[in-house]
Amino acid sequence: MDSEGPLAELLQFFKVLSDANRLKVVGLLSQEPSSVEQLAAMLNLSSSTVSHHLSRLSEAGLVAARAEGYYSVYHLQTDRLEQMARRILSRQDLPAVAQQADPAAYDRKVLRDFSLPDGHLKSIPAQRKKLDVVLRHVVLRFPVGKRHSEKQINLLLRRFHDDTATLRRELVGAGLLRRAQGQYWRPAD
Repeated sequence: MDSEGPLAELLQFFKVLSDANRLKVVGLLSQEPSSVEQLAAMLNLSSSTVSHHLSRLSEAGLVAARAEGYYSVYHLQTDRLEQMARRILSRQDLPAVAQQADPAAYDRKVLRDFSLPDGHLKSIPAQRKKLDVVLRHVVLRFPVGKRHSEKQINLLLRRFHDDTATLRRELVGAGLLRRAQGQYWRPAD
């Protein structure tokens, strides 16, 4: 399946089901097969409007018709609906729809918002998610495993912000720095 496959199929599936009247048609057909006229009467819509919705649902493979006398009777393809939902929303295929996204964009935005050009922080974020971004950025300046005294850590942290106690406490609390016997170090994950 090409990279546009899961996304295109997911978009079609949700577009078809994103209309309230189409959802009502699906709900009614899930109870019993019906003609265009029956559906139009139950939904208080014109026959042409119902035909349009049935056409869209049919294109997506969600409904099918069979001739009964002068009328076409539509029925829901429940197996197809369930199969599409399972396949489109599967844990294996769903991540493929986000291939074009940039997971690091949020981190870059937070760092831009909270940092001065020299790398010093304007402020320490109060929101946890933003604070975590800043802490992950700060800890990268520490070599893995190298032990530092509190005084040395404070000198390194002062490059980022004058409130070294808060940064130090938050780094330890987040597990990004370890502390024992007055020594601090960045663990090897």
